[in-house]
Amino acid sequence: PLQSGQPFKFSILEICDRIKEEFQFLQAQYHSLKLECEKLASEKTEMQRHYVMYYEMSYGLNIEMHKQAEIVKRLSGICAQIIPFLTQEHQQQVLQAVERAKQVTVGELNSLIG
Repeated sequence: PLQSGQPFKFSILEICDRIKEEFQFLQAQYHSLKLECEKLASEKTEMQRHYVMYYEMSYGLNIEMHKQAEIVKRLSGICAQIIPFLTQEHQQQVLQAVERAKQVTVGELNSLIG
């Protein structure tokens, strides 16, 4: 029994129960944080996979753009060599067709392809 002025003392069992409760609470927090960490690691792996995929796509598109630029350069050279041998009427038609080709938009290309 407590008397006034005497400090409150816990029994050994109460202290053990308190330690057990705190340990279980900390264990639950640890488990929750571990799950969150695993989830973040999984998301990181997925993001890295997407990054690699987009990098490869970007690299492929860059190569394709260089190929297309080279094709345009070669075709322009061929046209420049051939046009002078055409009749005046055909020269005008070819030059108009080339100018029209330069003005084709991506939307028009997509509608033609589709």
